[in-house]
Formats: sequence, C-alpha cells, structure tokens
Amino acid sequence: MFRHLRRVGAIAGFIAATPGLAAAQQVDFATWKQTLRDEVISKGIRGETFDRAFVNVSPIKRVVELDRNQPEFKLTFDQYISRVVPKRRVLTGRKKLAENREILTEIGKKYGVQPRFIVAFWGIETDFGRLDGGFSVVAALATLAYDGRRSKFFRGELIRAIRILDQGHITPERMKGSWAGAMGNFQFMPSSFENFAVDYDGDGKRDIWRNKKDAFASAANYLSKSGWKNDQTWGRQITLPAGFDQKLVGLKVRKRMSEWQALGVRKVDGSALPKRELMASLVQATRGPVFLTYNNYRVILKWNRSTYFAVAVGTLAEKIGS
Repeated sequence: MFRHLRRVGAIAGFIAATPGLAAAQQVDFATWKQTLRDEVISKGIRGETFDRAFVNVSPIKRVVELDRNQPEFKLTFDQYISRVVPKRRVLTGRKKLAENREILTEIGKKYGVQPRFIVAFWGIETDFGRLDGGFSVVAALATLAYDGRRSKFFRGELIRAIRILDQGHITPERMKGSWAGAMGNFQFMPSSFENFAVDYDGDGKRDIWRNKKDAFASAANYLSKSGWKNDQTWGRQITLPAGFDQKLVGLKVRKRMSEWQALGVRKVDGSALPKRELMASLVQATRGPVFLTYNNYRVILKWNRSTYFAVAVGTLAEKIGS
C-alpha cells in the first residue's frame, strides 16, 4: 500500500527537480531548519532531541510527488470494497479478534467501543499493523513543512512529532509512518496522538507503533471522545422505492427509523427496518448503493472524511462479527 521513502542526496538537486518548491521557499533547507530549531526550543523542547531527530534528514522528493499528485479517485464502490475488504482481510480480522479478545473486550468496555470496530479500523488502516508506511515521520513532515503548499499545517504537525520524541514515547528510528506523517497501527497524525493516544499498560510511554494495548486503547479513546455509541452499529445498506425524493439523500437530512419506513425505505431483502427509533440519514456512495447511517457513521467520518472509507470500516466490522 505504501512505498518506502526515497531520499535525495543534494538539496539543490531536489529543489531543481521539484516544480514550485524553489518559488515557495526563499531560504535553503539548512537555514529553514535552524529557524525551526529555535522555534522548537522556545516551546520547551530540548535542542538535543531536535538534533537527534534531524540526523540525515533532508527533503524527500517522493513525498512532494505524492502530495502534489494524489491520484484522482476512480474506483467504483464495488471495486473499492473488493480491494479494501477482501476475504483474506475478513479472515485475518476474525483471527486477530480471537487472538486479542481478552484485551479488546477489556478496552471495549472501558471506552464503550465494540471490539470488532477496533479491529476493523486496524485492518483497513495498516492491514493489522503489517503496513505502517515505512517513511521517517520527521523526514516526511519536514519535507511537507519546508514545501510551500501546506507548510503551516505540516510545520505544526512536525513540532508535535518532535515533542512526542522529546517525551520519550518513541525513538526517531522507530517513528515510522505514511508519506503524510500518519503513524503507528492506526495511522494517527501527531496532533491525534497528542489528543487521543493512551499509555494503557502504564509503562510511561504511549506506544502506538508496537504496543498493541496502547494502540487499541488509543483508537478506542479516539472513537469514544468523538461520540461513539456502543449500543449501535454504523448503518446498513437499504433499498429505496421508485420515485424516491433524492433531496432526502445526504447527511443534512435526519429522520427517525419509523419516518424512513413510512417513506418506503426497506432493508436490502425488502423487509421492514428495525423498530428502534434511531435518528438516521441516507448516504449514497459515488457510483454505489444507498445506506441508512446512524451516529457511529458520523463518528467514522471524523476519523476519515470519506464515504468509501466509512462504509468499508462498517462492512469489515460486520463481516468480522463478534
């Protein structure tokens, strides 16, 4: 899923090979780095932490390429689901749930998140920890912070990443993630780490990279603080009657289950909707089916604002089962 980082030996060569970067930056990388170091120290982070984090760090051409040329999403819904929720991942998810059932049940009760959803996020984000991205988080974020397109956002994330190192949660060598700086088993940005990561086993470190207890609890804490309800699922695929008013499709419209039932909305098999009076909205994936979605669907969108992603998490959780 992710590609390994590719460093560029000379900064001048990097800038010349990357359209837009030279225009965006009026200073060389070394000068920019010194200014950043001064800012980091002013925020109470040790200079030696910064120096260790930036050993052999220079802009990564591949990171800018990925940021500049994110491919237009062209998969149909069915193609996406078949790739992201294949049978292999479902079977692995069931195995991982069984292997970690005791700790997942414990964490699930503490934070109010069903274990199958924790496992589903884990599976879709990193294939259960197998794919973490392979990039140095500091190097990737430094590249994007030095680049001019979204430098303010990534500079803030970079400073947070250095603070995480300064606190001793991880070493620079082990702080691996995606080209955009998302880290660990559940691909937290440094800001998400600071807001939601948990030291569940009490060893003084919030290790979302190799400590499954910390990683599971951090994901559950994120969902819990985002409004997750453990007495509900995420939604369900439904069918609409002929001539249904398409203006009612979308998250801006919320109705009780009985109201959708009265409008002719039915389960895929044609049977009646559940009688529980949940508030729900209709969502249609681009080139895909229609879903009746509940509160937890909206919470998944806080994690990743993609209809495809949210439905994939829910679908995988359903297939993994309890």
